[in-house]
Amino acid sequence: MLIHTAFSTSLYPKIHNTQKLKTVNSSVSESKTFNDVPFNSQTQNELNHLKKRVKDPLSCSNSICFCCSRRDIMAAVGAAALLPSHPSHASDDSFPTDAMAMLNRFHPPRPDWYAELYATAMNTSMKSYEAEIEGYKSELFANLRGQAKQILEIGIGTGPNLKYYASEGGTSVYGVDPNRKMEKYAQAAAEAAGLPPANFKFLHAVSESLPLRDASVDAVIGTLVLCSVADVNLALQEIRRVLKPGGLYLFVEHVAATDGTVLRFVQQLLDPLQQTLADGCHLTRKTGKDITEAGFSNVDSHQVVLSTASLINPHIIGIAHN
Repeated sequence: MLIHTAFSTSLYPKIHNTQKLKTVNSSVSESKTFNDVPFNSQTQNELNHLKKRVKDPLSCSNSICFCCSRRDIMAAVGAAALLPSHPSHASDDSFPTDAMAMLNRFHPPRPDWYAELYATAMNTSMKSYEAEIEGYKSELFANLRGQAKQILEIGIGTGPNLKYYASEGGTSVYGVDPNRKMEKYAQAAAEAAGLPPANFKFLHAVSESLPLRDASVDAVIGTLVLCSVADVNLALQEIRRVLKPGGLYLFVEHVAATDGTVLRFVQQLLDPLQQTLADGCHLTRKTGKDITEAGFSNVDSHQVVLSTASLINPHIIGIAHN
């Protein structure tokens, strides 16, 4: 889920801290797959049946085609069933009774009013933050020019990043978010960025279970996402799974302040409240360490402090190579 600074800036004083983050190189390790996620036997069997039935959303030979596999699921179960499909499975005629098990497992349903309120807040209250971070994002996303045509953005939210990378000709974008209410805002942002409707697909899913096949995208983007996922390490392994060899993971994340600082003390104190108010956002995660230890061949990142981010500081900005 794309998290925010809006609630935090109204609740917390602007406390700043700076520190240096070293560049770390990590060796590549094998990524986890869908089958690594534990389920009870009944649920696992049902999920396996669904994976066998659903077409691979990226298997079409047309690079900008977003095929009918999701329509097939919705017709069968009356809801979006966004589970990773792997091409090794044969077809099967049976469907699970709960097609959204993976989504519900990692992101239990929120009331519609809350999801709508949160999406609206993200769409209207992030302008000062986005204005301050614009220079950093422009520099980061410039690395995609000429390098990526198939792009996945996790926690796409209202789509504030699309303007930086979606206008290049031939680009196709998958936007994943567990909040369905974000879809209309993300679609509007894609249109404003000049991305043809056929080249953008919003996927109601979670980062821990991406509904794309192995090695299917050139780049994955995530900004202010890993603070609120249920399982950071699983989300990172899913990112590595769907990235092509040599693919890029571009990230902007807020992380815990330095141990022993006033900011770190306040973050620790208010972390439970932040999780409640900000849809699971954690203030004290050491996400930079998680990324460098996830098995990417190389991770290059640096830290910045943003005046509009208040308690949600510092930020790490960087690129990881698969």
